[in-house]
Amino acid sequence: MPDTGKEPMKATDYLKKQHKEVMKLFKEVEKTEDTRGRKRLMGEIVSHLKVHTTIEEEIFYPAVREIGTEKVEEQMLEAVEEHHVVDLVLAELPQVDPAADTFEAKITVLRELIEHHVEEEQDEIFPMAEKKLGKERIAELGEQLEERSDALEARAA
Repeated sequence: MPDTGKEPMKATDYLKKQHKEVMKLFKEVEKTEDTRGRKRLMGEIVSHLKVHTTIEEEIFYPAVREIGTEKVEEQMLEAVEEHHVVDLVLAELPQVDPAADTFEAKITVLRELIEHHVEEEQDEIFPMAEKKLGKERIAELGEQLEERSDALEARAA
């Protein structure tokens, strides 16, 4: 990676940034009345979440699993299952008419799933990962997450 003169973002900060971005999209879609706007925002949410869950499962979770405790393993298994449930909802979203009441209900359920997942990550997993993996490893993971995220976004564009 070329030296841009800026400090690499910690993995946990990078993931938190992505969490904020997707929550902002949820707020926008909930305020949007027109069908085209809802459909566009829905597409952005799907895209953001697919990139986010992919980089967590490919890079961040395996690194956290290196901590090697039973508690960590349970947390990682639960996190992957939560991603699976999110994937199921994401697969259904394109078939839902953005003008229908079911769209709002499905978006609300998806947002609540994401909020729960984000809360567990940020309150439990991230602080423990920072403590146990150390500053250098977290910074290294941040670079890997950012590179992989950029590659996935470029491929999707």
